[in-house]
Amino acid sequence: MAAVVAAAAVRARILQVSSKVNSTWYPASCFSSSSAPTVKLFIDGKFVESKSDKWIDIHNPATNEVIGRVPQATKAEMDAAVASCKRAFTAWADTSVLSRQQVLLRYQQLIKENLKEIARLITLEQGKTLADAEGDVFRGLQVVEHACSVTSLLLGETMPSITKDMDLYSYRLPLGVCAGIAPFNFPAMIPLWMFPMAMVCGNTFLMKPSERVPGATMLLAKLLQDSGAPDGTLNIIHGQHEAVNFICDHPDIRAISFVGSNQAGEYIFERGSRHGKRVQANMVTSGSCFALRLCSMY
Repeated sequence: MAAVVAAAAVRARILQVSSKVNSTWYPASCFSSSSAPTVKLFIDGKFVESKSDKWIDIHNPATNEVIGRVPQATKAEMDAAVASCKRAFTAWADTSVLSRQQVLLRYQQLIKENLKEIARLITLEQGKTLADAEGDVFRGLQVVEHACSVTSLLLGETMPSITKDMDLYSYRLPLGVCAGIAPFNFPAMIPLWMFPMAMVCGNTFLMKPSERVPGATMLLAKLLQDSGAPDGTLNIIHGQHEAVNFICDHPDIRAISFVGSNQAGEYIFERGSRHGKRVQANMVTSGSCFALRLCSMY
């Protein structure tokens, strides 16, 4: 009988707390979505207001207030972004690897100087603590630092006299326009896995951040521009399924890097591969472990 009464009391408390959460702690919106600031596209070195009639509200998960609106880019806008990447590719690929390295060296310094502001945007949009958000940025910064040191790995090889009257030479050449599709859980780290490495190797890059957390990527784009990256070397679009299909299908995109769910990754791998692209799909995994009887669990 006592157990039944205790269980009933717990259920009543849960209902009381749930009611408070729904009515007070998480207001539907602090202002109408139409009055929220809009997230821009980044095309050919310019932050561009989208002409789309489809918009997605960005919510602060701590309060549920609408803090911004992100566009689902139109076909024309996405085409313009790829065209910008394609135009920039020839000159960027012909730029010496040491000059590309200099851009990334300046970029890593700007990320360090603006780390707290990037983290603040992550916390605002994604909800993780500031300390966790700073770790998110720092892990991405480590990849940028690696990109700065990758120049020796881009050297080709020369093997003289492998047989009579024959020498062998190998070259590492950029692919062209590459694209990245990032999830919501690491708004800075995962984009920084993608475009810095691609760009230091001489590729240009089309980035599609998660429509739920675009702010960090947009600030990272501004910092890259301030680092001296030529216009068109990085372009950013926003959207959902149509944007993903566009990236998988566009003939000028040579490679795709994806991080996210198994369902999305398998879809992107199949569709992108079918259109002749190199696809890197980093999907969800489960790390297994065995606890033997002799193990201390305390």
